[in-house]
Amino acid sequence: MFEASNGIIVALVVLVLAVVFITQALKVVPQQHAWVVERLGKFNAVLGPGLNILIPFIDRVAYKHLLKEIPLDVPSQVCITKDNTQLTVDGVLYFQVTDAMRASYGSSNYVSAITQLAQTTLRSVIGKLELDHTFEERELINARVVEALDEAALNWGVKVLRYEIKDLTPPAVILQAMQAQITAEREKRAVIAESEGRRQQQINLASGDREAQIARSEGERQAEVNRALGEAAAIQAVADATARAIERIATAIETPGGVSAVNLQVAEKYIEALGRMAKENNTMIVPANLTDVAALVATATAVVRRAPGAGAG
Repeated sequence: MFEASNGIIVALVVLVLAVVFITQALKVVPQQHAWVVERLGKFNAVLGPGLNILIPFIDRVAYKHLLKEIPLDVPSQVCITKDNTQLTVDGVLYFQVTDAMRASYGSSNYVSAITQLAQTTLRSVIGKLELDHTFEERELINARVVEALDEAALNWGVKVLRYEIKDLTPPAVILQAMQAQITAEREKRAVIAESEGRRQQQINLASGDREAQIARSEGERQAEVNRALGEAAAIQAVADATARAIERIATAIETPGGVSAVNLQVAEKYIEALGRMAKENNTMIVPANLTDVAALVATATAVVRRAPGAGAG
């Protein structure tokens, strides 16, 4: 009976030892993790993802590292710009463990080291810039911080991927001054735009008036040209008609009896003119030698009598 109890106790002890041995010997490392193993207090190996076998009670897992990209919130701090302006800066840092052995033994706390170095580097970079440039050169500030951190973090087994400034906050007085400056700048641009609009309007009006005057002058000139052409054409037509009439008269004079017809017409015109003068005026001026008129009339009568066909009357 006693021997049976001892056997059960021994079996239980052996089972417990076996379970402990298996637990200590077999290690399953998750994906994107790295475990650092020490053997008798000295670095031995880095376990990768999957099943790994250790020597119980001799090997132990000293450090466990996550190999994923890790965001680190860098506490906000007050920085002094080149023009002696206080600026509160808040940012976030992204890093990744690339060497598990260096991350374990290169620094007692690489997260704290990265944070402190990021803050000091940020103060140094912003101290070289003026306030206005800090808002414009965010990419430059981020790049400078990453460059400084990445060089130092190599000894810590860490790769600094990027740094992003979340917020840049100047003092309230500076914010009010910047707002006033922005307002003044916008008002200046509005005044300039309004003056440019009025200037353009005046230019357009002057240009339109000039074009209208040119169009009117062109129209008047064309009208004058047309009137001149019309008058010239009328004068030409009258001259041509007069010339044709004179030519006909000359031709008629050269024909037999032409001279007598001309004399008769002259006499008739003379008598008609005297008749109109007698009707239109109370006082009539007659030639001094009335016999001339009588002679003219007699001559005209003689001419009529001598005209062909007059004797038949």
